[in-house]
Amino acid sequence: MGRALVAALLLVLVAACGSGSAPAGAPATPPPAPVPIAVEPAASATDVAPRAPVAATTEGTFTEVTLTASTGGTVAGTLSPDRRRWTSNGPLAYGATYTWSGTATGPDGGSSPVTGSFTTVAPGETVRATLNIGDGREVGVAAPITLQFAAPVADKAAVERALQVRTSVPTEGSWAWLPDQDGGSRVHWRPKEYWRSGTQVDVAANLLGVPYGGGAWGREDLTTSFRIGRSQIVRADVNSFRMVVERDGQQVMDVPASYGTDSDPDRTTRSGIHVVTEKFERKRMVSPQFGYDVEMGWAVRISNNGEFIHANPGSVGSQGSANVTHGCVNLSTADAQTFFDSALYGDPVEVTGSGVDYSPRDGDIYDWAVPWDRWQAMSAL
Repeated sequence: MGRALVAALLLVLVAACGSGSAPAGAPATPPPAPVPIAVEPAASATDVAPRAPVAATTEGTFTEVTLTASTGGTVAGTLSPDRRRWTSNGPLAYGATYTWSGTATGPDGGSSPVTGSFTTVAPGETVRATLNIGDGREVGVAAPITLQFAAPVADKAAVERALQVRTSVPTEGSWAWLPDQDGGSRVHWRPKEYWRSGTQVDVAANLLGVPYGGGAWGREDLTTSFRIGRSQIVRADVNSFRMVVERDGQQVMDVPASYGTDSDPDRTTRSGIHVVTEKFERKRMVSPQFGYDVEMGWAVRISNNGEFIHANPGSVGSQGSANVTHGCVNLSTADAQTFFDSALYGDPVEVTGSGVDYSPRDGDIYDWAVPWDRWQAMSAL
């Protein structure tokens, strides 16, 4: 082979080998860009309220997101369908540090870590609260929902915004703040009219993380679910000397009774809507004012001022003809036991015809003695 031919073949081979290479000096492919991630609360935030919004968002998609508490465990949360936003499902704990971890990826394959931490407020005081009606109970049509706090509440509006009442049938009602009692504030909810029988009621007091004012915070969330039972209403006209009981619109009792005497305002049975609160098969009744200390049977409390519906064999001669009691509704033993067996917490007792009205001074549940427009005005919202 000639020298000219060999040289030509070498040139062709060199050209072929170099045909796929980038030209000298061409720029390299850039690495994937970082994926933007934002967290809420901001990184290093302090004194975060347990119910403050907690979320992580990205312009890419999350591969995973975890929020870990210093007290142990991870926070339950929900990732959006497009995997671009994670939000916590409930309140956080007091006085804890929460740390983010996880990864977000971008459309070009790049990834970034989820980082940062924050701490929640550590209150100087947390205040306990209690609901009056337990889960699964059946109550009467005048039953109020009461929330008693162990200390005064300064920011009543903040607390009331955290309270929810849901009913299985539409029911108009309102919260109202009553004067502090038993060392703390109290708020009651009642319907405008008596509850409808069969109504299912669900109450949520989302108090954990709510600032009460003055450095105090809510201690825990409370819930209850109960049912309104049959409608039983006592019609108690003091001038009739009888007590009538209606159940679901039908009269089931009409019995002789004796009420408090009108000759002494301190002994008069108060006119107005009372509410059944407690029942005692035997109840010791003591009054230093009137000098008696007796035990009565089948006693149903209808106010905190000492008014009961109970058996009193000693007044049977006056039952049906005269009012001689110290304010209670006296019945025969048989009639008192029959009523006792039928009574539920929350049943209304409508007393009429006496010379003294039922009022706030007569007990802790005087809710139905307050006109509806005034009751609504007692809300903090």
